[in-house]
Amino acid sequence: MGEFTPLMARDGHEFQAYLAAPRGAKRGAVVVLQEIFGVNAHIRALADGYADQGYVAIAPCLFDRVAAGLELGYTSADIERGRGTMLQITREQSLKDIAACLAVVRNAGRAAIVGYCWGGLLAYLAAGELRVSCGVSYYGGNIAQHLERLPKRPMLYHFGERDAHIPLEDVERIRAADTSATIHLYPAGHGFNCPERADFHAESAALALQRTLAFLGEHVG
Repeated sequence: MGEFTPLMARDGHEFQAYLAAPRGAKRGAVVVLQEIFGVNAHIRALADGYADQGYVAIAPCLFDRVAAGLELGYTSADIERGRGTMLQITREQSLKDIAACLAVVRNAGRAAIVGYCWGGLLAYLAAGELRVSCGVSYYGGNIAQHLERLPKRPMLYHFGERDAHIPLEDVERIRAADTSATIHLYPAGHGFNCPERADFHAESAALALQRTLAFLGEHVG
């Protein structure tokens, strides 16, 4: 449905972003932020899904700062390569790429950030530092280590109760710090929204999507 388009961040970095437009009237925009596996088929499908709901959806290829066009699967080797790639990119660099995407879709109206895993942390940071209407974080890791950078916009968080990477103690720290946010817990592990991952939990994914779309409808359009 969508296609890749070239963009440039304010620091001169050139990168690709997957852009999907709705067939009918535009309700606003959604910037979809990748996991540590690149803008692969799963992330593109998510962007297409938001476009089907009436949003202009754009997913920046955040890995392009290190390895242009890198798309990974979900094997242990892929996980190691994804983590290694992520660690070579600063969060400030990623926020510049996200800002470039927001500039592209600003004519669609209000914009939200929806991030998954690594992108869930970036959605949290973007909601505090960029001009967005709201943010949604799916199992964003290390948020509890950045509570000094609280969002300035409404936030919706989705976490799995069985997430081996995000302790429930961290979720409670986030709840205590971001008191205006909405936090949902699901009987699932990390990555429960992705059909390609071992922790995929269809019921939780469906409920989280329902809640996300309602949240977007409230804050974006």
